[in-house]
Amino acid sequence: MSAQDLLHFDKTHLWHPYTSIEEPLPVYSVASASSSTLTLTDGRQLVDGMSSWWAAIHGYNNPVLNRALVEQVSRVSHVMFGGLTHEPAVELGKILLQLVPKSLNRIFYCDSGSVAIEVAMKMAMQYMHALGQPQKKRFVTIRGGYHGDTFHGMSVCDPVNGMHGLYAGVLPEYFFADRPTTSFFASWDAADFVGMRRLVEENQQNICAIILEPIVQGAGGMYFYHPQYLREVRALCDEYGLLLIADEIATGFGRTGKLFACEHAGIEPDILCLGKAITGGYMSFAATLATEEVGRVISSAAPGVFMHGPTFMGNPLACSVAKASLQLLIENDWQTQVEGLAKGLEEGLAPCLDLDCVAEVRVLGGIGVVELHAPLSSQGMVQIQAAFVEAGIWVRPFGRLVYLMPPYIMSKEELAFLTAAVFKVLATGDY
Repeated sequence: MSAQDLLHFDKTHLWHPYTSIEEPLPVYSVASASSSTLTLTDGRQLVDGMSSWWAAIHGYNNPVLNRALVEQVSRVSHVMFGGLTHEPAVELGKILLQLVPKSLNRIFYCDSGSVAIEVAMKMAMQYMHALGQPQKKRFVTIRGGYHGDTFHGMSVCDPVNGMHGLYAGVLPEYFFADRPTTSFFASWDAADFVGMRRLVEENQQNICAIILEPIVQGAGGMYFYHPQYLREVRALCDEYGLLLIADEIATGFGRTGKLFACEHAGIEPDILCLGKAITGGYMSFAATLATEEVGRVISSAAPGVFMHGPTFMGNPLACSVAKASLQLLIENDWQTQVEGLAKGLEEGLAPCLDLDCVAEVRVLGGIGVVELHAPLSSQGMVQIQAAFVEAGIWVRPFGRLVYLMPPYIMSKEELAFLTAAVFKVLATGDY
């Protein structure tokens, strides 16, 4: 199929995320990918600044991950997890338990990050029901958050500035505290937690859990908040007997400079959601981990089982590549890799501060953010995307944010090229 025919069919029949079929955003056809480079069907090569929505931490066409899939597919590609188990699921579980906080020792495999959130919220509700407190079925979160596009996940996304305002009145209505205003890099202001404490104190009789993205709010604005806020949340949950759900789907496995973002605050959640980078970006897969107490309480009362069971739960291919990805993470010394990304992002994006269009530049671990004064219009999005491609990079901004989450294996030279291209495009103002 020619590149022209491919793009014509795509525009006519394929529906891309967050896109209108009446006026679809342009798409670029990828022929192959290797390491940190995407090769388009017209031969152009782009340095990838997105890790394919933050998942491809080891880059593309990785021989170790490729081999894990090839070897597994010759044995068994899929088998139901109901009543059956297999070595890839067990071996992945073993390595996961070596990495996560020690209190989390029950693993529920999921299809995707959004499903991991659904599972976590169902666990919290069923936990309280098993404790004889069925009225405790509402959640508290903070504004500015994002927890996926499935229905219950949408209910704890930002209700005003998020992506899901259309569903107001249909989604369950939960409690939203103001987003922390003390940034990760500032001195802690205790007044920042007053609203959250008041909200919980006034409604604790109906609350089962607090759910949030620890330290970094991803799709809700790439905002980095102070670790003390997370410590206060943990203490508040303990005080009122609430569960703490940490959504580390975007931040897990080293992205913030810690293996898990909760480590910045030195706390452990009761339920932890993982996804994205767990398979190195090779397959859709996720996991929801819980403490022994959560698991045993849920199992102690009717119906006596946790009521969830995805068809592709524990898929052997996904488990095999996830195990290989996590082993590679350790062997490649992810800390040194992410420290290198942080240094390169800080140095490379610093010149953007001199541009009139830029309000702030911030970096945490392998996350670099250039925040503009004004959000991009739909046409501006198209223009800036085309300009980035023309400059030889793949970066997909949203709102007022131009952000980078490169693969961990990106070279210094590639990272310097990536950040220089971001500066060059922003400096032209052609968007």
